[in-house]
Amino acid sequence: MMKRSQVLSSAAIGRIAFSAIAIAAAIPLTNPSRVNAQSADLVLCDRVAADPADPDKPADVKGTPDVAPSDVATAIKYCKVAAGSSRRALYQLGRAYAANGQLPEAIGAWRKAADKGSTSAMVELGVLYGTGAGVARDEAQARRLFERAAQAGNPRGVTNLAALGGGGSASSDPGRARELLAKAAETNAEAQYQLGLMMADGTGGTRDDAGARNLFEKAAAQNHAGALERLGAFTQEGRGGPKDSAAAKTYYERAAALGDEDAKKALERLRCPYVIKDKRGNVVTNLCF
Repeated sequence: MMKRSQVLSSAAIGRIAFSAIAIAAAIPLTNPSRVNAQSADLVLCDRVAADPADPDKPADVKGTPDVAPSDVATAIKYCKVAAGSSRRALYQLGRAYAANGQLPEAIGAWRKAADKGSTSAMVELGVLYGTGAGVARDEAQARRLFERAAQAGNPRGVTNLAALGGGGSASSDPGRARELLAKAAETNAEAQYQLGLMMADGTGGTRDDAGARNLFEKAAAQNHAGALERLGAFTQEGRGGPKDSAAAKTYYERAAALGDEDAKKALERLRCPYVIKDKRGNVVTNLCF
């Protein structure tokens, strides 16, 4: 399950700098407020480093799957300042460090964010412990981190815990994982997407195509790339609702614009639907239109 979801474009540094100037200009020059300065730093940190799947992310912040190379320096600069008063910025600072290949610094930022209650930071640390990247591999520690995140309603915590297998209420019981996701799905697009996948596959409960499609629609309305791709597939096949090839293409295009590779492949299949094979069954070419 870890594929379809997430993790890691954004505005060019020139536009970011222009925005910074505009925000700074709005702050009174006499007796400048530190609160306003922090707010401006957090706005810029969010713009280039917010995680679309982070439950701490405000609804009006779009987020980016990955911190773009051209935005790394900007992200580190502004997130470092904003991190003094925001656990979200601390987590995002870790993302910026990780994108820059500074894993020890990323781990340090994520540990501080996790101590402050950031469930996304818990998940990132859990992934590192589970894979042994940058730290000694420790599956028990990874499980503890995923369980903490899952109990707090983080959908990636739930699905990563299930992926570990063995031990833990959610990992040993897909039904429990589905229950935890259902709670998070009340407000979180990633949870809606992940729960939709479980319902579509019949994992942890009854298969429900209509319910899955409804959840994909909710997440897609929040520009969740994976949900848009799945909604495109369901709409193309008429699964869980009406069949509509034109609408499916639109969903694929929106998902592709957000970087979803499966959506890009789906668009290519729509463009070149006919496969020409030789007598041995080997693909020779595709006919496109």
